[in-house]
Amino acid sequence: MSLLSVRDLTVKFAMRSQTVTALHQISFDLARGERLGIVGESGAGKSITGFALMKLLSAPGYIDSGTIQFDGTDITQAPEAQMRQIRGNRIAMVFQDPMVTLNPVLTIGQQMVETLRAHRKLSRRDAQEIALTKLREVQIAAPELRLKQYPHELSGGMRQRIIIAMALLLDPDLIIADEPTTALDVTIQADIMELLLKLCQANKVGLILITHDLGVVSQLTERTLVMYAGRIVEAGKTREIINDPQHPYTQGLINALPQQTLPGQMLKQIPGAMPVLTDIPPGCPFSPRCAFALAECRRLLPQIMQQGSSEVACHEVNRLHSDLLLEEGR
Repeated sequence: MSLLSVRDLTVKFAMRSQTVTALHQISFDLARGERLGIVGESGAGKSITGFALMKLLSAPGYIDSGTIQFDGTDITQAPEAQMRQIRGNRIAMVFQDPMVTLNPVLTIGQQMVETLRAHRKLSRRDAQEIALTKLREVQIAAPELRLKQYPHELSGGMRQRIIIAMALLLDPDLIIADEPTTALDVTIQADIMELLLKLCQANKVGLILITHDLGVVSQLTERTLVMYAGRIVEAGKTREIINDPQHPYTQGLINALPQQTLPGQMLKQIPGAMPVLTDIPPGCPFSPRCAFALAECRRLLPQIMQQGSSEVACHEVNRLHSDLLLEEGR
């Protein structure tokens, strides 16, 4: 049985003038210890997916339909008291900005110890020992000193390491990392990602990595979901998606990577911008930006279909695949 099984998850926001759909029938599975990447531009629905999985959507957002089966339990129906036991204890989240996550008026030690004691019957001394152990695991120098410090006294990279240590405090089965290195320097980003990978492998923890960077996904994850305008447009093994992208949007994301451009040349961009939720175009949401779009693409919404070992929602790819099958059958 999968650790996490999401089926037809739809999230809506009740605005003053209308209700908009932020996630459209998202479905995917995550095995125990598996590492999954969720990729797309800003506005694709990546972070909303993470918040929905934790049931942390704030009004006016809400889960409209679908199920989130976590270890056999549909948490969309779970009362808040049960979710408080699952959050942190079974599912942990690493947010983009550690300065928002950490309480500025409490020391690192106070925050880690109180987190442990909220979920476990531990003495303050025992909780502090566990906190020290986790800080050592994330390679924090002088952990005894760090426990006495406040967040503002630490560097950005060190704060992010502490957030990861806090995510691992209660030995969760799943970590959701939402753009965990956005505010960090490039060299520190690489260190944090390598650390996260090693910790997940060593502790057999499942990982959902939410990012806009396909380069990071290629290094850390085993499978990838590519999202656009609240929909999954391509899903499959990370290596195959990177080496042979099927959807034009995925191809555009890969072409936009800096390493795809020669020194001195302009970086390649996908023309246009992600549509806003209140003005999603008819048919394929990507069609206004797609160089391969036909009349059918602007009229009909493509359904996700199996294409080799991947799943793709694209009229053009599905048509080419059907033509190939017809030729092979001749």
